[in-house]
Amino acid sequence: MNLQIRDPRARELARRLAAKRNISMTEAVIEALESELKRESGQVSLAERLDAIAKGLKAKAGQGGRPVSKDEIDDMWGHP
Repeated sequence: MNLQIRDPRARELARRLAAKRNISMTEAVIEALESELKRESGQVSLAERLDAIAKGLKAKAGQGGRPVSKDEIDDMWGHP
């Protein structure tokens, strides 16, 4: 099957990738699309990543610690 790329920018990008990898433009397009699909399927949303970070920090902090007084909080924030 013959691959026709009508968009000049897409054609140039495929040509450059093919030249760098010493493969055909068809192979370059297939590899690029496979790579992008693989990347997309493994992608995690920002909310999920932040949740994982928060859980990790919470686990690292453990059950220790002590209550913090209002004066200590004010001091941390630079309030007189």
